[in-house]
Amino acid sequence: MDILIHLKLIEEYYNNWIDYHPVVRATLLHGEFVKIHPFIDGNGRTSRLLLNFELMKNGYTPIIIKNEDRVKYYDVLDISHTTMNYEPFIKLVSELVIESEKLWLSVLD
Repeated sequence: MDILIHLKLIEEYYNNWIDYHPVVRATLLHGEFVKIHPFIDGNGRTSRLLLNFELMKNGYTPIIIKNEDRVKYYDVLDISHTTMNYEPFIKLVSELVIESEKLWLSVLD
């Protein structure tokens, strides 16, 4: 494992993404973490935990990527990795945040 890659991710997170919207930061953290693939197994699960931790840290509810959204999730994640265009991935995560917020609010009714 190249420690410089991990340090670069941490530097990006704290220095370059600081002014981004929390949903954008969470999405970038997820995408860039899973791209460096630091573990033999569990990289996807860990990156989704990081995404939800970042969302919750900023007052959002955690998101759930349902089975029916899984293909789209992998497609937009692949687009972000191959083109560095995170817009489709950010859009998907934003939609899932809204869906999650609506679900949590419905419980309060």
